[in-house]
Amino acid sequence: MTAKSTLSLVLIAIVSALVIASAYYVDERERAIVFKFGEIVRSDIDPGLHWKVPFINNVRFFDARVQTLDADPQRYLTVEKKNLSVDSFVKWKIRDVYLYYTRLRGLKSNARSRLDQRVNDSLRQEFGKRTVSEVISGDRALIMEVVQKAMNEEAATLGIEIIDVRLKRVDLEEAISQQVYQRMSAERERVAKELRAQGEEEAEKIRADADREREILLANADREGQIIRGHGDAKATELYASAFGRDKEFYSLYRTLNAYRDSFNSKQDLMIVDPSSEFFRYFREPNPTPSP
Repeated sequence: MTAKSTLSLVLIAIVSALVIASAYYVDERERAIVFKFGEIVRSDIDPGLHWKVPFINNVRFFDARVQTLDADPQRYLTVEKKNLSVDSFVKWKIRDVYLYYTRLRGLKSNARSRLDQRVNDSLRQEFGKRTVSEVISGDRALIMEVVQKAMNEEAATLGIEIIDVRLKRVDLEEAISQQVYQRMSAERERVAKELRAQGEEEAEKIRADADREREILLANADREGQIIRGHGDAKATELYASAFGRDKEFYSLYRTLNAYRDSFNSKQDLMIVDPSSEFFRYFREPNPTPSP
C-alpha cells in the first residue's frame, strides 16, 4: 500500500469519525439537551437526526415516558384524630427538560424525592379535613383530584407534569379495624337474631294455623264418620228388622251362628255353659220351637 493510499484511508477515517461525532438522534420517547462546555445551548429539540459541533458540544438524553412513583404506605390523621394507612402512587413525566435539568439536575431520584414529599404533604392536608367515613366512602375521587392539581402547580416549576394521582388502599389501624369489625359483627348478629325471632314467630303462626286446620279437618271427618255410621246403623237396623219380620226363626238362627263363631274362634277358648241352656238349643234340636 502506498503512502498516498494510507493517507486517504486515514483522512476517510477522520472524516467518518467527525461525522459520527457531529450527529445525534433523538427518539420520540426522549428529551435531549445540548451543552457547550457544560453550558446549556439548546433544549427544545424535536425528535429526529440532529447535528452538533464535535468535541465542543455534548448531548444528554432523558427518558420522557410516563414514570411511576410508588412510595411506601404512609399514615395520616383524619379530623377525628384517627390514623389511616394510605398506599398511593403518582404518574408523571418530563414536560420541560430545561427546568427538569436546572432544578433537579436531571436526576430521577431528585424528582422522586420532591414528588414524594409533595404528595405526602397534600394527602396529609386533605385527610386532615375529613372524617374516616368521608375518606373511605365518599371523597376519594375528590381527594385525588385536589392532590393532583396541587402537585401540578409545584411540579410545573420543576419541568414535570403530573399525569395522575391514585389511592390504591386506605386502611384503618389494626386496633380501629378490630373495633369496626366488632361493631359490624355485633350489628350483623343483632340483625340475625331479629330475623331468627321473626322466623320463629312466623313458624309458630304457621304451626298454630296447621294445628287448627288439622283439628277442624279431624272434627269434620269425625262428624262425617258419625253421620255415615249412623246412616249405616240405621240401614242395618232396618235390614235386621225387615229380615226378622219375614222369618223370625231364620233370623234367630243367623244370630246364634254368629254368636257361635265369635265365641269359638280360637282353640284356646274355654267356656263353662250348661248344655241345656238356650245358647245350645240349635245343637239339641234341628228345628227347635221358637222362643216366645
